[in-house]
Amino acid sequence: MTSRVAIIGAGPCGLSQLHAFEQARLKGADIPNLVCFEKQDNWGGLWNYTWRTGLDEYGEPVHGSMYRYLWSNGPKECLEFADYPFDEHFQKPIPSFPPREVLYDYITGRAKKSKLERYIQFSTVVKQVEYSDASQTFTVRVKDLAADQERSEEFDAVIVCTGHFSVPNVPKFAGIEQFPGRVLHSHDFREAREFAGKDLLVVGSSYSAEDIALQSYKYGARSVTISHRTRPMGFKWPEGIEEVPLLLRLEGKTAYFKDGSSRKVDAIVLCAGYQHSFPFLPDSLRLKTKNRLYPGSLYKGIFWQDNPKLMYLGMQDQFYTFSMFDVQAWYARDVVLGRIALPDAVAIARDIAQWQAREEALGGPDDQIDFQKDYVLDLVQQVDYAPCDWEMTADMFKAWEHDKEHSILGYRDKSFTSPCTGSQAPVHHTPWIEAMDDSMATFLATQPE
Repeated sequence: MTSRVAIIGAGPCGLSQLHAFEQARLKGADIPNLVCFEKQDNWGGLWNYTWRTGLDEYGEPVHGSMYRYLWSNGPKECLEFADYPFDEHFQKPIPSFPPREVLYDYITGRAKKSKLERYIQFSTVVKQVEYSDASQTFTVRVKDLAADQERSEEFDAVIVCTGHFSVPNVPKFAGIEQFPGRVLHSHDFREAREFAGKDLLVVGSSYSAEDIALQSYKYGARSVTISHRTRPMGFKWPEGIEEVPLLLRLEGKTAYFKDGSSRKVDAIVLCAGYQHSFPFLPDSLRLKTKNRLYPGSLYKGIFWQDNPKLMYLGMQDQFYTFSMFDVQAWYARDVVLGRIALPDAVAIARDIAQWQAREEALGGPDDQIDFQKDYVLDLVQQVDYAPCDWEMTADMFKAWEHDKEHSILGYRDKSFTSPCTGSQAPVHHTPWIEAMDDSMATFLATQPE
């Protein structure tokens, strides 16, 4: 019997894992002693917004990459908790693309309902995890940041829930050290109004680049240039946003691009992605992967191949987020509780290889969405997770992709149907591009303030 389980991180993945165990306990299961270590002083992970960048008050790297005016960039219906729908939390249907504060309230609302705080040690950072073959246990060394004290504890299993959007990947470009304006990574982007009236260069071609360009445009940037390495995003950008090939070099405030074009810019935001980083783990336990839909070394995308008593949640490149984390948490829980038996090492390796071979043969976004939906279905059919129409979520993701192609400024004004309750979301009272006040009170109001 697994008697003690360490959960590292109280963001969406960690809260899903605690919630999964708590649901089993409420149904009469004998669950292990759970200890969740959270570096921040509150739960929510990336959704726990902070004005801080760089280092926090204790000298620890700031985890959050959340910026003030962030809204969901995918339909909330595709990330809904099947056992705690949005309708239940807000006591009414709400629009499909909520801002940051609304989603944070939803995530933490379920955690409060389940009284998960009793399992969590806040302001406690994990410094080192070691595994002993002799004792078959993990030693977890943590630091209580407020008390400035370290201690070690023994656990039978460890579940890593630290995410992979907190350690920035920062490229270098010739001349950038002499650039006279602001240079920052999207990890440190907090306030779109900082770039009002300025010519902004955004380097990248994924979700961060897309959204930071739109945020900056919305809040008054004079122009936004998006520089891509391999291919443009190709949306119908409004006048004032333009995509160009890769930045080659900077001379003063002039940026030169691979197609021979150049332009003067006042500031640069590097949207170059994130690194999977687990400084508390030794090489023998540490996941090393690029951002992909099926990372290697993880059976079912969860269990460390060489030692399945170490688990990771949420390490995939993601279309699905909260709902997928839930299903992973249910599956991990049932393995810990002995309800699901893991196969032998040969079968584990074969299963990982099969999924990765399928991933490598995928075409465009529709194939990728179906792949991740099938991955979730592979897990959910073996656990007692609440009902959800997963085929419907995949269809919504595909519709969302086409909505963005049709109108990159207007896709957040669409309305979707819950795959959990069947309720239709209302259309928000204000088009996203005009909604400058994104407070929860204004968003949930039936009319604009």
